[in-house]
Amino acid sequence: MQDTFSTTANAPGPLFWIICFAVALFEIASMWKLYQKAGYPGWAAIIPIYNAIVLIQIARKPIWWILLYLIPLVNIIIAIIVTHNVSVNFGKGAGFTLGLIFLGPIFYPILAWGDAEYQQPTSGIAVPA
Repeated sequence: MQDTFSTTANAPGPLFWIICFAVALFEIASMWKLYQKAGYPGWAAIIPIYNAIVLIQIARKPIWWILLYLIPLVNIIIAIIVTHNVSVNFGKGAGFTLGLIFLGPIFYPILAWGDAEYQQPTSGIAVPA
């Protein structure tokens, strides 16, 4: 008997790709909403590099921190700090920060579509109105 091998036998079907596309659109919409909640334009969420700059601004850190993302290992620490500050600036605690770090695709939509409000700074880095 001859065994046959098909390269497409284990390939994901169209339904899988439709679901992936829908999840990606939902995540983009969630980040769009999150940026709007913080007073920034929602379209900033879909522009590479600029979306990281805006997230740093939402975290109320200096814009030059974007350069720290280019340093290996330091970028992990900076991402954790920025994520924690985003969480705190929306009135959430350390537990929510852990959720954003480890389950971001679930917790960012909760932050965006939930009742959390961005707490405007009293002084320091200016946030657009």
